[in-house]
Amino acid sequence: MAKGWIFAFVTVKSWNPCEDERSAKVIDASGCVVMPGGVDVHAHIAGGKVNAGRLFRPEDGRRGLEPKRGVCKPCSGYSVPNTYATGYRYARMGYTFVMEPAMPPLTARHTHEELVDTPILDNAAMPLLDNNWMTLQYVKEKNIDMLAAYIAWMIKATRGYGVKIVNPGGTEAWGWAKNCGLEDAVPHWDVTPAEIIRALAEANERFEMPHSIHVHGNMLGHPGNFETTLKTFDVVKGIKPSKERQVMHATHVQFFCYGGTTWRDFESKASEIADYVNKNEHITIDLGSVILGDTTTMTADGPMEYTLHKLTGRKWTNHDVELETGAGIVPFLYSGKNAVHSIQWTIGQELALLVKDPWKVVLTTDHPNAGPFIGYPILISTLMSKKRRDEVLNEIHPAVFERSTLASIDRELDFYEIAIITRASSAKILGLHEHGKGHLGAGADADVAIYDISPEERDASRIQKAFLNAKYTIKGGEIVVKDGEIVATPEGRTIYVEPECPEELMNEMMPDLERMFKEYYSVSLANYPVQDAYTPHPYVIKAPMRG
Repeated sequence: MAKGWIFAFVTVKSWNPCEDERSAKVIDASGCVVMPGGVDVHAHIAGGKVNAGRLFRPEDGRRGLEPKRGVCKPCSGYSVPNTYATGYRYARMGYTFVMEPAMPPLTARHTHEELVDTPILDNAAMPLLDNNWMTLQYVKEKNIDMLAAYIAWMIKATRGYGVKIVNPGGTEAWGWAKNCGLEDAVPHWDVTPAEIIRALAEANERFEMPHSIHVHGNMLGHPGNFETTLKTFDVVKGIKPSKERQVMHATHVQFFCYGGTTWRDFESKASEIADYVNKNEHITIDLGSVILGDTTTMTADGPMEYTLHKLTGRKWTNHDVELETGAGIVPFLYSGKNAVHSIQWTIGQELALLVKDPWKVVLTTDHPNAGPFIGYPILISTLMSKKRRDEVLNEIHPAVFERSTLASIDRELDFYEIAIITRASSAKILGLHEHGKGHLGAGADADVAIYDISPEERDASRIQKAFLNAKYTIKGGEIVVKDGEIVATPEGRTIYVEPECPEELMNEMMPDLERMFKEYYSVSLANYPVQDAYTPHPYVIKAPMRG
């Protein structure tokens, strides 16, 4: 694709298409960097565990307090900001779309309520389908047809975007105080995580879904887990995608690039993971890059959160969602004085710099797990400046020079590559590029970010400052940020997918679903699906079944 498709140094016109062009407001962007609105592929911003995180950490809630002023409502929170702060902070950075990547299906209404309450941003959410009893049953039976029908029903019922997988089998095992490796049997189900991943990928590709399966694998955060990561990537090898895209998107891969046998010999294996990504077309990744400082970890990977609690001694909460999934929350501090944390910081940088094709990688922090999204400008500045990376390396634990390759990497990303990994690649990976996101070409949404920085600038501090507060953010043709200040707060759209499953296949699956609700769920089948009122500004993507 031409560079101008994602990045331009131009005068930008923004207008309502119903108005005469002669009345359009003209913004002179001479000497500025102009990009499409940012697209975050993976950030935990809404739903049950996010709200629990706000309640669990009042000390975090007191950070980032801002009173109501102008068009803005009161803000609170740093690593777990309230909904208003989430929308405003993303918009100030030039972002206009965020994906909530872990929606417990049973609590989908709550997730959508918070997404609607988040100003400015277009949004979507992915239901968790990995540890669901219906999924496990169909995987055990090797019945991909019924699994595909169930996925179609669940995504429509939750108004979701795609199939999310978190520690497949492991969260169900955690209900029995166990965990699962990739090839371990899930207690009482006699299926392995590898079988779950492949079955869900095959079922997903029965439809022309905009996105592939979105995978948080097994053994997150364990020394030596890079070998499991490589095997996980291989699980879906050979599956033909229904569209021109990857078959698996692996998320926050920094947490899966660990070598060593214990924390004492812990080391980076980012080069091995990057080498695999460079050689294969079926896989894309996002970083989950660490921001040094205090944050809140929260994930549907319950066993990992318990391990983190035991490791740090910090407070912990756990929640199980009937028949479907679970979650845990633990506060965490990434310290540059700690050898492990310092190496974790280098891994995110290494992945971004060692993956040769920027269309295969996306900038994320797995907000808030590796750090809050407000730290994206810091990461952009270090990826664009080896000088700044070297300064950080000399400030943190010296183990980074022996157990990481970052010091030897000279590559510096340019503004074109930053535009790709913060909006164009994420839009393409999610399948949103066909729906106006991540580019400035014909048919694009009128989402534009203008940064007050010269295209020739390479000073890290100026880059960081520019990307923290956009000169202009334009959402749907309306100026929402001017000189770093919020000037308008339009409501965003909820983007969701409707897989089109043949009626006869759906009718064959429904008796199983009805029995599950009658015998096990605490809610009725009729009360389960999300109603229209929860998505007042919908944008629906149809996903027909492949012939």
